[in-house]
Amino acid sequence: MGSKYAKWLGGALGWTFGGPIGGLVGFSLGYLWQNATLEVNPSGDHSGRQTHQGDFAISLLVLASEIMRADDKVLKSELNYVKRFLIAQFGDDKSKELLRVLKDLLQRDIDLVPVCKQIVGFMSHAQRLQLVHFLIGIANADGELHKKEWELVKRIAGLLLISRKDLISLEAMYEIDADRYYRILEIEPNATADEIKTAYRKMAKKYHPDKLGDVGEDVLKAAEEKFRQVQEAYEKLNK
Repeated sequence: MGSKYAKWLGGALGWTFGGPIGGLVGFSLGYLWQNATLEVNPSGDHSGRQTHQGDFAISLLVLASEIMRADDKVLKSELNYVKRFLIAQFGDDKSKELLRVLKDLLQRDIDLVPVCKQIVGFMSHAQRLQLVHFLIGIANADGELHKKEWELVKRIAGLLLISRKDLISLEAMYEIDADRYYRILEIEPNATADEIKTAYRKMAKKYHPDKLGDVGEDVLKAAEEKFRQVQEAYEKLNK
């Protein structure tokens, strides 16, 4: 890897530059960031260490590598899903280098516990929701959510402190049955009109793209689509 790319990546990363994620990615790039270790704040206070475009992408690559090999085979549809995201975020040249990072990560055993702990320490709840949303998209890239992949998504979501209701809501955004509107709003099919309205306000606030910060254009586009689905669910049920 050339020094030009190393310099770019170093400038693109914040808190992922150190800790277990930095160790994984630093190793995959062929050099160690021994002087860039950071302690994770267990309280989740990420003030002063905001998650930016590079941090989100690197965290996604680490977790995506585990999802992609969960069913013991890496599909072209999954690689293409990640590739489209990276190109939209960074352009062709930088994406090629990041795909090399992913290729290396796919060969490694990754301990999800410290990785997810680091993410929880620095990412907001809204950013972690979007991260899991992308992981479900990767798992569903071939049009089918396999059991092993779904079990791993659930485990990662739990480690990222994403509730079961939130996870079901995110999964429903990839489904097509009529009842999915209730699951998106995290309510039961027998919910009253007032309960539907209350749920919509809560979900609209939770999924609003403004909560994501500077995580890149494609992440914001995906968040806007997620927010649109919350609005659609409310409009359908309100009728």
